[in-house]
Amino acid sequence: MAFRRTILKQELAVKLFPDSLNAESAMQLLRKEIRETPKLKQHLFESGESKYVHYFTHKQLAIILEHFCIKQEEFEKL
Repeated sequence: MAFRRTILKQELAVKLFPDSLNAESAMQLLRKEIRETPKLKQHLFESGESKYVHYFTHKQLAIILEHFCIKQEEFEKL
C-alpha cells in the first residue's frame, strides 16, 4: 500500500470518525483507540510514532488503516 503523502493526525481522525462533533473530539477518539488497542499501539511505536508530531507517516497510516479494515481506495474516497 503506497500513499502519496503524510497525513495530519487531525485530518485522519476526522476521516475515521466523521460523526464527531469537531476535530478535537475525533482526535480524542483516535487517541483512545490507539491507547486501548495494544497491538496497534505497539506497531505504531515500532514505526516511530511520536505524540509530539502532528502527522502520521505513510507506514503509520497503512498500519492504522489496516487496523480499521480500510483499503487505500476506500480511504481516498473519504
